[in-house]
Amino acid sequence: MKHLYTGKTKDVYELENGNYMLKFKDDVTGENGVFDPGANTVGLVMEGAGRAGLRLTTFFFEKCKAANIPTHYIDADIENATMTVAPATVFGKGLEVICRYRAVGSFLRRYGLYAQEGRALDAFVEVTIKDDARQDPPISQSALEMLGVLSAGEYTALEKLTKQISQLVKDELGKMGIELYDIKLEFGRSKKDGQVILIDEISGGNMRAYKGGVYIEPLELEKLMLAAE
Repeated sequence: MKHLYTGKTKDVYELENGNYMLKFKDDVTGENGVFDPGANTVGLVMEGAGRAGLRLTTFFFEKCKAANIPTHYIDADIENATMTVAPATVFGKGLEVICRYRAVGSFLRRYGLYAQEGRALDAFVEVTIKDDARQDPPISQSALEMLGVLSAGEYTALEKLTKQISQLVKDELGKMGIELYDIKLEFGRSKKDGQVILIDEISGGNMRAYKGGVYIEPLELEKLMLAAE
């Protein structure tokens, strides 16, 4: 296999059969040793975070598969912290799509004049550009279309999938008495048919979840969610 890319929390390899392998690492995003799923830098290392993230990702991707939600997921090797995925291309140089159920994080930093912390939001979807130098700026649907990043139809599909996947995650967390505040997803075009599909991961490292008003760390979230598995 060929090493293609070193990311903040995963390394990417190309396999001989044309598929790709993601190697999950123990690095998590944040600043000054504090975890933050919206941060642009690796803030700390949590031992076991890679396998924990992969376990939860596998759990949710299997749920997506059962719900006929298109993803790049093929299979996973938990022991080696790797996931095999189908080839896909990102939109532009990469987008992040956030679904928000409560006002926290960067949403609150931007709109704190109007929103108090924890204010309920109705599955608000926003898209940001993956651009560390510019702190991942938000971008509108019109701008995405004008810049040729995606089409109107692709944006509609992306938004619909975001709400569908986020609701699936929210419902699964709710079964354990856990509330989803927000979640960050990534999408791409399937190289097989050009369909908009979910890529990357769904783990504690890219969401904020609370129980009884108390934030749950990524490793603890994995333990709570998969205790009965």
